[in-house]
Amino acid sequence: MTGSSRHYVLAAGGTGGHMLPAFALAHELDRRGHRVALITDARGAEIPGKPDFLTAHVLPAGRFGKNPLTWLKGIRAVLEGRRMAKRLFTAFEPSAVVGFGGYPSLPAILASTSNKIPTVVHEQNAVLGRVNRLLARRVQAIATAYDEVHRLKPKYAGKVHPVGNPVRAEVLTLREEPYPAFEEDGLLRVLVTGGSQGARVLSEVVPDGLAMLPPALRQRLQVTQQCRPEDLEAVRERYRTHEIPAELATYFKNMAARLADSHLFIGRAGASTIAELTAVGRPAILIPLPIATDDHQAANAREMVKAGGARMIRQERFQAKELSKQILALAENPEGLAKAAHAAWNCGRPDAVEDLADLVESFGGADMMDVIKVGANNARGASQGVPAGQGALRQAQDGRP
Repeated sequence: MTGSSRHYVLAAGGTGGHMLPAFALAHELDRRGHRVALITDARGAEIPGKPDFLTAHVLPAGRFGKNPLTWLKGIRAVLEGRRMAKRLFTAFEPSAVVGFGGYPSLPAILASTSNKIPTVVHEQNAVLGRVNRLLARRVQAIATAYDEVHRLKPKYAGKVHPVGNPVRAEVLTLREEPYPAFEEDGLLRVLVTGGSQGARVLSEVVPDGLAMLPPALRQRLQVTQQCRPEDLEAVRERYRTHEIPAELATYFKNMAARLADSHLFIGRAGASTIAELTAVGRPAILIPLPIATDDHQAANAREMVKAGGARMIRQERFQAKELSKQILALAENPEGLAKAAHAAWNCGRPDAVEDLADLVESFGGADMMDVIKVGANNARGASQGVPAGQGALRQAQDGRP
């Protein structure tokens, strides 16, 4: 490496919640002139949105379910992944490694701490995840999306840096756009998603809940909803029966544009969802995934709910009548939705990607700043960078010198 250019490795698990912040950080580090590589699993390599310059290196990671009899296979996979990661690090010489949680990040972080490479973990949720809990003792810094994170031991307080959760640049650019006008006789545009393929409970409840709204409001609805492939036609028929205009799909490529046009969001409370809603400022009705580890989706929603930007309905209470009641409480007058939108906006951390990049850059070079506490809340955006070559890392993964 020459000048201020450095090498960084990002390690993230195979879900959008882990991968999207990693992609955002990759763009920012690349924009600053650094070379960036990604370690993930097969699922992570297929997540949409990966920057063209970012080569994904798929390593074995292992899974650790409730059955201890399967752990031996998982341990073997982690050890093999750790060995491969060490070989990658020898060729690429990263200044730091950044883990975003999930089991696929485990081999890379074990390798980096073993090789005494400065290591940062980023926690997207309001509850410290299992892998990050396991690694907290070993790493130099713990970046968090929330000021208050459950299951984070007080003895690690000196390592904690509240930076927020990085969001995609195309979403962040919407932050300074005004909330779409919602007038007494205008359309009420509702966006419904439930993760990468939609949630069945939303397909079952939302159409009927919207149909229970007073006629004057129901007649102004325009719905965009993401559904599972097997639910698509049934949901379409429900909306047709209720005479509610709805655009349905299993996946929307231009989700940022859909979010920009929406007046109200209905869906899960995943970390990336909350980060994008608060970055843009969109009121929401959130239904936390009941099987989420440590009930972290409910914890994610609490800050936004407390601020007045969202309402939370537990899945066991998520029925058409309750949904209709909560929508009406928000949307019975234009001022209600606008106030909720502003409250959501105030929860946003638009500087998350820059603050996280500042923290990461503070490792690995005498010319850089000391490690600092970050977490300012100003409206700075991330830019997309240009491709950077990573031939040495690819050679190492292929077993070539």
